[in-house]
Formats: sequence, C-alpha cells, structure tokens
Amino acid sequence: MFNKVILVGRLCTDPKMKYTPSGVAVANFRIAVDRPFANVNGERETDFIDIVVWRQSAEFVNTYVTKGRLVLVDGRLQVRQWQGTDGQTRRTAEVVADTIRTLDRPKQDDTPKPPADYVIADPIMDSPIEAIGDYDMPDDITDPFADQ
Repeated sequence: MFNKVILVGRLCTDPKMKYTPSGVAVANFRIAVDRPFANVNGERETDFIDIVVWRQSAEFVNTYVTKGRLVLVDGRLQVRQWQGTDGQTRRTAEVVADTIRTLDRPKQDDTPKPPADYVIADPIMDSPIEAIGDYDMPDDITDPFADQ
C-alpha cells in the first residue's frame, strides 16, 4: 500500500492551533491549489484542501506561516468518519502533513523569522520540517501562480 500526497498552494486562512487534552499541539488550515489544466470554458479551477499538522510542526506553522503564504505540503491522505450531533454519519478527507515548507517570502517585515538552521523533526514520522526564509531564497525565483 502507498499513500503519499504532495501539494503546492496558498493558505486560505491563518492556521488554527489547538491542544489535545494530553497537551499535544495540532494545527488546521486550508490551502488553495490550482488545477494544472483549464476546464471546458478555458478557466482554471481551484481545489481547497484541508491540512492537519501535529506537534512541533503545528507550532512552527502557527508561528511562521500566515494567510496567503505559498507552501509545499508533503503528507498522506486521511479520511475520517464521525457521528454528527444530528445522528448522521459524516466524512471528511484531509491531508496529514509530514513536511511543510514555505516557498515565498513573508509579506510583512515584522513576521518572525526562524534562525537559518531552524529544523523541526516530527518524532513520530521522523520527517524534517524546514523553515525557508528570505535569507535562503534566491532573488530570481518567481511565483508560478502570480499570473493566474
């Protein structure tokens, strides 16, 4: 079996971080991902995908990633099912992120920046979460979605 998802998109809202009763950090956010082709009307469609990130990675996202930022998400697809308050069974699909990377520069100068060697490893997944700030980003890189 193989379950791997890699997405590049922009955050639709700021991440929302919570803590489980046992004190584990979890953050949720949604990214907008353009489809690579146009529909029959010549328009590009966008998918809005829910992302979940845990532990130190959630704290990183909550601190350094904001609405509008371009991110790369590497993780797995998860489908959850639960009973609603009305008794109906509900389902949702979301991506549980193993790795989050920022791909652009913050729009505001007051956005906190991690140190150059800042890396968070998820102890469960053993996947690094790296912060890429403007000190790492070459000046000649352009946003592939800017003209869309």
